[in-house]
Amino acid sequence: QVQLVESGGGLVQGGGSLRLSCLYSGSIFSISSMGWYRQAPGKQRELVARVTNGGSTDYADSVNGRFTISRDKAKNTVYLQMNSLKPEDTAVYYCNAVSNGFNYWGQGTQVTVSS
Repeated sequence: QVQLVESGGGLVQGGGSLRLSCLYSGSIFSISSMGWYRQAPGKQRELVARVTNGGSTDYADSVNGRFTISRDKAKNTVYLQMNSLKPEDTAVYYCNAVSNGFNYWGQGTQVTVSS
């Protein structure tokens, strides 16, 4: 099993920046990829960014060029640096880990971007 704890959400003005962190623990050696998803009110959860064990990354078109995902294996932490935030980025952001074919989720952290 993998445990995930997110932090770093909050309220920010449009154009501002936030960095989310996800501390992971448990069966970390079996993790094949980690990512960030978000869910806005009334919408489905969607992929924001993902990084594989090999370091490959992919991003949703809506955040490409503004968000950066990174993983610090020494600190067991995955980050999501969010720049040039827009009101449409407002959502609950969830950390995800894929391990042995199972998806693990954090509790979520709220990001609110004001216009």
